[in-house]
This record gives sequence, structure tokens and C-alpha cells, in this order.
Amino acid sequence: MIKSFLLIGQSNMAGRGIQNSVPPIINESIKMLRNGRWQIMAEPIHNDRPMAGVGLASSFAASWHADNIGEEIGLITCADGGTSLNDWQAGGELFDHAIFQAKLAQRSSKLSGILWHQGENDSSAELAAKYVDKFNVIVNELRNQLEVPDVPLIIGGIGDFLPHGQFGAHFHDYYLVNNALQEYAASHSNCHFVTAKGLTANEDQIHFDAKSVRKFGLRYYQAFLNAADVTEALTDEDELLEKIYRRELSLNEQKFILEVQFASGKIAFKEFQEQLKLIGK
Repeated sequence: MIKSFLLIGQSNMAGRGIQNSVPPIINESIKMLRNGRWQIMAEPIHNDRPMAGVGLASSFAASWHADNIGEEIGLITCADGGTSLNDWQAGGELFDHAIFQAKLAQRSSKLSGILWHQGENDSSAELAAKYVDKFNVIVNELRNQLEVPDVPLIIGGIGDFLPHGQFGAHFHDYYLVNNALQEYAASHSNCHFVTAKGLTANEDQIHFDAKSVRKFGLRYYQAFLNAADVTEALTDEDELLEKIYRRELSLNEQKFILEVQFASGKIAFKEFQEQLKLIGK
């Protein structure tokens, strides 16, 4: 059975990394939920905004698959850019949508983890002071409604670059959100914190760039795998990503790439047919 993971939070979970700046991750064992059914993952996996791009879940899933050859992983994409913790309160549209999608996924998968990244919209002293209590209500209600009381929850820190961009004045207290996330992980079972230390941003200085979200996904996976916080960058992040990128593609994956290229107008039908014949040889 597919092992599924619920992806929730705001834009840095949905992903805003520029696609062409990193190699794609194509793996027929990594699925994404669309219309209640599983299909091969293709980035961007979220469609919350027209500017959706590369997110951390792709490298998380690729890392998981490398340790679970022969099994399938499914991504339930429910993050929404620009949202606050209040927007995610139980009974709200985002919460109910995530519950609905996760329950659809549970018909054909085992919900094995929840990945959360959010906090930029709560980067004030006043809001950060309430973060732990508000977040606890959300998490408890998620686990209760999905009937997964012990499902692992992985939560990531927000970027140290936030105060240095055009909108830096809004993020003066960003570190208080990171403190709250770490406090929550330390005081609640089956929850682990992942540092964003050393990760870099797009030019907006709000969103992690594509190379960094790839590394962030590796860190999320290590936290999940070891059931422990990740408080420093992994020493072999570049090497791990190269292994993911160099993975030999199956025939089905090669055909999938050609189909996407043809459907998106990147290659003509004649070239599509010729390339298909070459794959079959």
C-alpha cells in the first residue's frame, strides 16, 4: 500500500523554487493526489498559485524512496501561500480541505506523516507568543479527525534571510516563530523540528530558492527517518542530491517525460514519436 504524507502550511511548503534552476525529480514510485487518485509526481506538485514551483516534498519523497525500493509514496498537496496560523484553524476552509483530501488518500494509502512549514505570516512578537497554543489545537484536531493519533509530524524553521529583503521590516521577530516551533517539537511526542540554517532565498528574500528546498527536503526526511530533530545542515546534502539526480530512469519514466514535453509544446509530435521509438529499442 502507498505510504502517504500530508503537506500543509504556506508558500514555502507549496514551493516557490524556480523550476529550471535544478534538475527535475521524476520517479514513477512517487505519486501526487489529483482528484482523489494517484498519479506520477510532476513539479510543481502544488497548484495553489500560478507562481508555484519547486518545493521540499519532492526531495523528501525521493529520499524516502531510496530507502524503500519497491514501495510507493504519495504526496497530499494542501499547502496554500500567504496563509497565517489563524487561516489553518480547525473548521476553516484550509483545514477542512486538508482533512477531505487526506481522507480521500486514506482510501488507498496509509497516512504515514504530516509535513508542516508555516510561520512567515506570524512573524511578530504578538502572534509568535500564541503560536504553540494555536498550533497544538490544529495538530490535535488533525490527528483526531484523521484517526492517526501517533502519526509523525515534521515541522521546519523559517529562513534566516527574512529580515534582509524588501519586506524585512515585517520579519523582525521571525526568530520567535522558530523558537516556538522548536518549543513545540521539544514538548510534544511524535514531532520533530528541522532547521533552515544556511538555506538561501529567491531574490524576494521570502521564499527558499530551488536548491535550498531540495536540501530542506533531505533534512525533513532525516528527521522523519531518525525520529529526531535536525538542528544542523547535513554534511552530505550535495552528494545525496546528486544520487537522486543521477538515478537511472525506467522506460515508463522516460515515456512520461516525453508525454509532458509534447503536451506542453516543448517538442513536436514527430519528435515525440521518434523519441518513443528510441526508448523502445
